[in-house]
Amino acid sequence: MEFATVFFLIISLILSLRCLLKFLTSSGHRKLPLPPGSMGWPYIGETFQLYSQNPNVFFASKVRKYGSILKTHILGCPCVMISSPEAVKHVLVTRAHLFKPTFPASKERMLGKQAIFFHQGDYHAKLRRMVLRAFMPESIKNIVSDIESIAVGCLESWDGQLVNTFQEMKTYAFNVALLSIWGKDGVLYREELKRCYYILEKGYNSMPINLPGTLFRKSMKARKDLVQILAKILSTRRNMKDNHTDLLGSFMGDKEGLTDEQIVDNVVGVIFAARDTTASVLTWIVKYLAENPSVLQLVTEEQEAIRRGKCGEEKVLTWADTKNMPITLRVIQETLRIASILSFTFREAVEDVKFEGYLIPKGWKVLPLFRNIHHSPDNFPEPDKFDPSRFEVSPKPNTFLPFGNGTHSCPGNELAKLEILVVYGGPTQWNSVWPLRSSPEWFAHQALPQIEDRNPRHRSVMQTAYAIYIIMFQTQ
Repeated sequence: MEFATVFFLIISLILSLRCLLKFLTSSGHRKLPLPPGSMGWPYIGETFQLYSQNPNVFFASKVRKYGSILKTHILGCPCVMISSPEAVKHVLVTRAHLFKPTFPASKERMLGKQAIFFHQGDYHAKLRRMVLRAFMPESIKNIVSDIESIAVGCLESWDGQLVNTFQEMKTYAFNVALLSIWGKDGVLYREELKRCYYILEKGYNSMPINLPGTLFRKSMKARKDLVQILAKILSTRRNMKDNHTDLLGSFMGDKEGLTDEQIVDNVVGVIFAARDTTASVLTWIVKYLAENPSVLQLVTEEQEAIRRGKCGEEKVLTWADTKNMPITLRVIQETLRIASILSFTFREAVEDVKFEGYLIPKGWKVLPLFRNIHHSPDNFPEPDKFDPSRFEVSPKPNTFLPFGNGTHSCPGNELAKLEILVVYGGPTQWNSVWPLRSSPEWFAHQALPQIEDRNPRHRSVMQTAYAIYIIMFQTQ
């Protein structure tokens, strides 16, 4: 009896000490100050400032005034912005379990709740393994010639025409995405898939009002049509006995046990992730090569040397060729740095977090500012200068993050680099004979959907209206 009493008292003491420690720790956290910064207008915060100016200006001015960790309020949410390589690694890698990925609810409905972007833990890890397996060099090296065929087809269709580069690059990236997902099996459905997806994507930033005639309703209907097409492709693939190394083959592996809903949501998610970002990089490369003829000449000479070494059947681009393009690769790297397509990413604190002497309250968003890191003179001298030669030496650790970092970094980065190398590893002469028709100021960082009206006053009104909409509907 005495032993039982002593044992009970010891357990009670341990539990009491744990509760006291937790209380003291929590109280200590709550006494910590919030990071310095400005929260802007009530509820609206500083969203207008973010979306009405060059993001370089907005982020840089904040960091100059408040330092590398600061608070603000954008898109209806209180946020902490971080801009040092060490802090970004802390959030995305070292203590990633304390910061979960977060997206607008409307995005989740459009892409599908089972998509990889919206998950953590075992399910996310399993999906990531499957995507990496399909997009690792050993898998994608066999589709180089197919990607080249897509690139050549696109370039030939532009001959003698005035084209919208970004839109055409989106078509190219879309076709490569389909190829990487299910090889040539989806060729019969390509145009139908494209039609459905293009309607779907228009609803990514629409008001989530499911009424007849609304953009949201049309987009959700297009998604249903897309699901039906994907179901046909899944059915066809199941009737085949061949082994496939593409993404669909990875998703459908017997050992993985994914449901059709999970497969479809992740296929839609991969198309979303693979298209616009890659198309943006391709478009910025056009701009920078046109503005830097000496760099274009170096790229052209490199590609001509590769072509001179081929004859007959060997004229087709190979995986080995793409590994022999150091100058072209550095152009891609410098474009990824200076354009910083992924300006920042969103995380959400899952509990109160003590960080560099400040408190990040549970539920607050945390924004690692990749753009600031890429444009810091401490990391890249003369950061506003387009200079691919800077990548002749590897950047300092955690200073070059075009694909993010940690377990949620882009698993398709090797495919993205490959399709860019292929399109510029072919007839690069088109860059020198196809002059740009847009003046440099029209190459803008598109934080918002593209707005066609070129009247500055009208454009400002539309941007303001759109920012209000984002605050009201996209953060719910």
